[in-house]
Amino acid sequence: MQVNESHQSMVLEKETAKKLKFAKNSGFKTELRRRVDELFQDPSRKARDCPQMYAKTIILLLSFFGLYSLLVFVAQTWWQVIPLCIMLGVVTAGIGFGIQHDGAHHAYSDSLWVNKLMAMSLDLIGGSSYIWHWKHNFFHHTYTNIAGYDMDVDVGVFGRLSPSHPQLAFHHWQHYYLWLLYGLLAIKWHFYDDFHCLITGKIGDRRYLRPKSSNLVIFFGGKLVFFSLAFAIPLQFHGLWQVLGSYGLVAVTLGVVLSVVFQLAHVVEEADFSLPIAGASLIEKEWAVHQIETTVNFSRHNHLMTWLLGGLNFQVEHHLFPNICHINYPELSKVVEKTCREYGVKYNQHASFWSGLLSHYRWLRKMGTTC
Repeated sequence: MQVNESHQSMVLEKETAKKLKFAKNSGFKTELRRRVDELFQDPSRKARDCPQMYAKTIILLLSFFGLYSLLVFVAQTWWQVIPLCIMLGVVTAGIGFGIQHDGAHHAYSDSLWVNKLMAMSLDLIGGSSYIWHWKHNFFHHTYTNIAGYDMDVDVGVFGRLSPSHPQLAFHHWQHYYLWLLYGLLAIKWHFYDDFHCLITGKIGDRRYLRPKSSNLVIFFGGKLVFFSLAFAIPLQFHGLWQVLGSYGLVAVTLGVVLSVVFQLAHVVEEADFSLPIAGASLIEKEWAVHQIETTVNFSRHNHLMTWLLGGLNFQVEHHLFPNICHINYPELSKVVEKTCREYGVKYNQHASFWSGLLSHYRWLRKMGTTC
C-alpha cells in the first residue's frame, strides 16, 4: 500500500509540475552545487545528523513539556499564566522551525524514519505533517512567490501580498490590520485548514494526494494528541474560559511568530513576484535564480536568532538546499553570496530583523494603495 501511494504521489507531482516550467539551467546552478559539495569534503562538517540538532531537539522538547506542565499543573494567577503562555507559543514555533522543518525536508538525518519522526513533531503542535509536505515542500518551494501556485502568498480577500492579486478597497489599510490577522493563523490551522484540505483533496485550488492508510492514521492520531494537550487535559484542572483564554494566547503568539518569520523572507520590497510568460506556462529565469530573487535573508550574523529560528533567517540557502541541515546555513551563505556576485545574480538580505520588518510593512502599504 505504501509503495502504491508513493507512486501515485510521484505521478501527481509530475502532472502538477508540467503546468509550469522554468528556463533551462545555466552554469550557475552547476557551479553552485559543485562549491557546496566541496564544502562538505571537510570530514568535520556533516550535511545531516549534526550533533547540534539532536541537542537542540532535546532542549526544545524539554522546554515545551516543562512550560506546558507549569501552565497546566502549577500556574494559578494571571501573572503566572500570561508569561508562560507567551513562552510556550514561542517554544512551539521553535519546534516547527528547529525540528519539524528539517525533518520534513529530509535535512535532519540520513535516516528516513528519523526524518519522518521529526517531521511528525508538527502533528504534536496541531498541524498535519503530511499536508505540510504538499503545501510547503512542493507548492511553496517549487513555485515560490508565483501567484496561483504558491499558496503561502495567498491570504484570500483579507490581503493583497502579490501584485498579481486583485486589489480591494479595504486593502488600503492592510499594513495596519494584517498584523492582527497574523495572530489567527495557528487557530485557523488547528480548526479549519487541515480538515478542509483533507475533505476537498485540494490545497487552495491545487490538487494533492489525500492521506491514506498510515498517513491517515497519523493525521487523526496527531489531531487527537494535540486537542488532548490543548483542551482535554487542561479542562481536568481549570475552568473552560481559563483553558480557552490560555489556548488563545499561546496560539496567537505562535501565529504571529510563524507569520512574521515567513513574511520577512518572501513578502518584502526586495523579493520578486514572478509571473509565467503569457501563453507559455514558462518562468523566464532558471529555477535556482528564481529561488534566490524571490527570497530574502535577514540577521545573518545574529547567532541567537539563527538558533531560535532554525536557520530560517537564511531562507535563500534553505530554498536552494532544503535537504541540508540548517546548522550549516551560515557557512553555506558565504558560498552562495560569493557565487551570486560572480554570476551577477541578485542576493537579497536585510542586516537586521527590524529592517526586514519595516520592509514588509512598506510592501503591505504599497500593495494596498498601488494597483
